[in-house]
Parts: sequence; C-alpha cells; structure tokens
Amino acid sequence: MNSTGAAPAPAEPLGRRERNKLRVRERLYTAALTLFTEQGYDETSIDEIAERADVARGTFFNYFQRKEDLLGTWGEKRRDTLRSSLDADTLGSGAVRLRLQRCMRALGRMNDEDQKETGAMLMAWVRAGRPLLEEPYLAELFSDLVADGVRRGEFREGIRPDQVGNALRDLYLGALYRWCMHPGRKGALTKELLAVLDLLLYGALAEPEPATARA
Repeated sequence: MNSTGAAPAPAEPLGRRERNKLRVRERLYTAALTLFTEQGYDETSIDEIAERADVARGTFFNYFQRKEDLLGTWGEKRRDTLRSSLDADTLGSGAVRLRLQRCMRALGRMNDEDQKETGAMLMAWVRAGRPLLEEPYLAELFSDLVADGVRRGEFREGIRPDQVGNALRDLYLGALYRWCMHPGRKGALTKELLAVLDLLLYGALAEPEPATARA
C-alpha cells in the first residue's frame, strides 16, 4: 500500500529483449562462479568466463566492466538472499535476542548451502578489499535490531547500537573466515555464530566489573 492507501500498480512484464539480457547476464555470472570455485578467482580469465558462458568475449563487457564487478554482484545476491530469508517477524517483533539468533541462523544456512563456492568467493572478496569498500549492510541490520532493543529496555542504558552492530558484524566475519579455512560438518558455522552471539550478549566474566574499576 502507498501513502494514499491504494495498492501499488503491478510491474509491467519484461519484453523479450530485456529477458534475453537477463539470461545472458545470469549465464555469465554462473559461469564465472563455477570457474572461480573450480580453479580460483585469480586463475580465471575473462576469456574463460565468456567461453564457459558460450558468448563472445566482447559480450562480457556489455554486462560487467571488469572481472572484479562479479564480486560486487556476488555480494548483492547474498544480501538479497539474506533479506528473503528474514521475514517480517525477524525484523519487526519478538525479543531482540531471538531476532538476532534468527539472523545468525539465516547467515549460517546461506553459507552452508555451498561451502566451496563461499570459500572461493570470500577469499577473492577480501583480497579485492571489498570489506573496506562496501557499505556495512550487515552492521546496519544488527544496529537497527539493537536500537529497537534499547528502546524496549532489553539492553542496558547508554549502550551504542552502532558499536554493537559493528561488533556483531566483526564476529560474524571472523567466524566465517575460520569456517572457510577449516570447514566442518553442516551446521558448524551456525553453531559458532550462535555461540559468539551469546558471548557478546552475556559476556565472559563471572561477575560484572565494578564501576570504580572501569573509571
């Protein structure tokens, strides 16, 4: 519904030319991911991607300016996958602790679906400096949830949601890197993500540090 209360107009169906373009783009992307997973990102050339996709080399540049752009597409698709797996309940209602747990489970499942592809793409993503260059979408998602928890009194006063969001993103990426280097059985990443979430939320000290000791 829009601001006037009327239902939004349905999107017009794509024409044949647009559908064709989308199919070629997806074929190039799929071919690239397959090759990156099989032989590595640095070892894969644009010529090989075009050949695997069964298109002319020049066609590649109609859709991607350079090979590195495929990493950005990979990141965008992962964000879309995460959004799809997080329903309205995850983001809008319930205890924030439980909503954060659902986020971690969704991230674990997303990476579990293809460990080898995730490992190959993550290493290329890091070497290209993407963690520093791209908008911290995940940190902002976590921060929004924590901010809601602060408003509802679920977190102590004075806590900064952006700091917690950044910390959760850092914990997620650290766990993901370790898992890619030493992948375990299915579900191992999810278990680790839930453990580090609990560690951040509840701490490691047997007793809280006195305020005077922090001064």
